[in-house]
Amino acid sequence: MTLLETRPVSLPARRRGHTPRRRAGGRAGYFFVAGYTLLLLAFGVFPTCYAFYLAFTNDRGQFTGINQFTKVARDYRFVPAFSHVLVYLALWLVTLVVLTVLVAVVLRGRVRPGVSALFRFLYYIPGALAGVASVLVWLFMLDPDVSPVSWLLSALGMHSFAAVLAPGNLPWIFMLIAFWTGAGGWMVVMYGALNNIPDEVLEAARMDGAGPWRTAWYVQIPMIRQWIAYMTILAFAGGTQLFVEPQLLQTASLGRVSPTWSPNQLAYVYAFQQGDFNGAAAISVFLLVLGLLCAGLLVARSNMFTLDEK
Repeated sequence: MTLLETRPVSLPARRRGHTPRRRAGGRAGYFFVAGYTLLLLAFGVFPTCYAFYLAFTNDRGQFTGINQFTKVARDYRFVPAFSHVLVYLALWLVTLVVLTVLVAVVLRGRVRPGVSALFRFLYYIPGALAGVASVLVWLFMLDPDVSPVSWLLSALGMHSFAAVLAPGNLPWIFMLIAFWTGAGGWMVVMYGALNNIPDEVLEAARMDGAGPWRTAWYVQIPMIRQWIAYMTILAFAGGTQLFVEPQLLQTASLGRVSPTWSPNQLAYVYAFQQGDFNGAAAISVFLLVLGLLCAGLLVARSNMFTLDEK
């Protein structure tokens, strides 16, 4: 007689013993996500629904169809504001993706672990500054009269603060501010994604004769493309909300920067200077739709969720 025959355990009894534990785990999961769900509803879903309501009504609550959208689209400030932010986004996203991934690959494969950790810490420090504080730092850096890099500004032909804030320079300035404050955190994320690649895969690439750069281009970068897509989506969403940087520069420059340089600034003018909250909501819906379309296209092209399922 075997051990299994002398000590039988029925399958239903096992299930009865484990069911309460599974149910308790399920209830604990609901408890942990409840706080986030409430905050998401209060500060995400409900405000979005209210913005749609305002965008399709007038100040008396009457349904007006797309009148609010056509009104703001015909505003002479609408197209320049969106063109400004699109140029800024092109510069910001290309710089972020290329340099972030490049630095992460170099730190992962070409730098000793101790030195790599030091550099990752140094890159992350600017991200600890709040948006307003970082802009104030850059105001100091961009003024040729007090900047420690005034020699560089002079070499570029910018001998005054007004010359630095010329309209053609603003997208580059905002790109530099955004990269300085946000790239360090994403370098840490990309470095962690590269660490998830099995060493056996990298060893196989080396045995096949691939050098460091071919391994990075054909192995490492394709294996973290879902993380690159994730970074691009969030950076795009944040970039469309550009407000603090141009607003502070507009104030500090005594009006040399347009108060409606970005769509968010234009929405601010509509809401708090013209008292037109419906028009401001229409601009916010334009931004939301633009962000959703670009995010959906990027997700579809990168097979982001397909890779996650595998």
